[in-house]
Amino acid sequence: MSVNERQLGTYVTEIRHRFEDLLGQMVEIPSISMDPAKAPDIRRMADFARQVLTDLGAEAQIVETGGYPVVSGGWMTGAHHPTVTIYNHMDVQPAQEPEWKQAPFAFKNENGLYHGRGATDDKGPALAALFGARYAIEQGVPINIRFLWELEEEVGSPHFAAGLKNRTAIPRPDSVVVSDTIWLAKGKPAMPYGLRGLLGARLTLRTGTKDAHSGVTGGAARNPLAELMEVAHACVDAKTGRVKIPGFYQDVVEPTKAEIKGFLASGFQVKSFKQAYGFQTLRTNDPAEIMRRIWAAPTFEVHGLTGGYHGPGVKTVVPGHGELKVSMRLVPNQTPEKAFALLKKYVAKLNPNVKVEREGMLHPFKGSFDGPYVEAVKRAAKAGFGKEPAFIREGGSIGAVVTMQKAWKVPILFMGLSLPEHGYHAPNEYFDWGQASGGMKAFAHYFAELAKMGITSGVGKPGLTRVLEVDRSDL
Repeated sequence: MSVNERQLGTYVTEIRHRFEDLLGQMVEIPSISMDPAKAPDIRRMADFARQVLTDLGAEAQIVETGGYPVVSGGWMTGAHHPTVTIYNHMDVQPAQEPEWKQAPFAFKNENGLYHGRGATDDKGPALAALFGARYAIEQGVPINIRFLWELEEEVGSPHFAAGLKNRTAIPRPDSVVVSDTIWLAKGKPAMPYGLRGLLGARLTLRTGTKDAHSGVTGGAARNPLAELMEVAHACVDAKTGRVKIPGFYQDVVEPTKAEIKGFLASGFQVKSFKQAYGFQTLRTNDPAEIMRRIWAAPTFEVHGLTGGYHGPGVKTVVPGHGELKVSMRLVPNQTPEKAFALLKKYVAKLNPNVKVEREGMLHPFKGSFDGPYVEAVKRAAKAGFGKEPAFIREGGSIGAVVTMQKAWKVPILFMGLSLPEHGYHAPNEYFDWGQASGGMKAFAHYFAELAKMGITSGVGKPGLTRVLEVDRSDL
């Protein structure tokens, strides 16, 4: 079934006001999953999200998980039609940065620039995919479309797997599309096929019951902040980023020559990368090496060092305790469990008084960058944005992706709509109509492509997936 471009263009133009109104209402719900005080807002977000789906003619329900809920809904057009699940999340990062130029949860539409926390991560892309789906359903595209909107993604999806066990409310699809990733640059679509994993940790050291005067105790007293800095230096080379924990690189699978070639063909620009993220200098200026480092190499990062005095000027105290906040990004075939064990063993050798506590973990993911689904993504992105996407890896982590892969064992693709300048996890976050409207068109085309392919899957032997009814003439 082909898409009528003129009709689709008219639909997107006519739906714009409704898209903007709904996005504004969503942004103004501070659904911060990291903040326990915002639990009522998370519930309000779930209720509103369900209402959005039902108002557009979909079936929808709130699925309890034991933590924050999942919103599941969509359209089932026929048991013999292929079923695709679109994953997004409706929780957001905190917004306490002083650089915000406006109240982060006061939506502002500035001539098609949609300002506010959650606008691009991930409420705007979710709505764009939804309106693309609504068009496909209204045109009678023979496909079942399900939406899965999570409310714990920003805290590592701790209860998402429990939600997937409700197979009545969340049926197993034939494929999944995740719309929660970032392009390389405006006008250059980029769809990842891999994600890095994550291990967070807190290293704490207490050497006294209170802060002490350095003039009275300095020289004899241990300084926990200095000792923690020594531990950090032993774990990572600050200038090169090379991780020095013994055994850390043992399981790393390096990207293939074909992958590096694909990275280089993506149009990545060092200058644009630096501008988008506000960098003055980098560890390297070689494009291939930068892409390898941010997409396909593991890291050890120091995020914060707390303890002692943080007020104006210098207060001459020797801290009684200190805490070092760190994380490691992981790549195939590393696991957060092993990375934590290596870290804990090494720190115990460096300083047995330092306590190492795990703070969340996510496994890395690597999918395919060829095959019929990938070709469908290429055609859909080109129809929506005028260019085929580059297939890259993503340096971030989405815990739900690995959970869905493990639970369903179906193809998982990515069709993100955000741009680097949109400010993922940063102050002054925004989304824009160009990405939203192109996304609606791309998703409408993708659903038509899936219906044309006629791919449905079923489970044969445990852990295996069959692919049936593939019309190769359409690939």
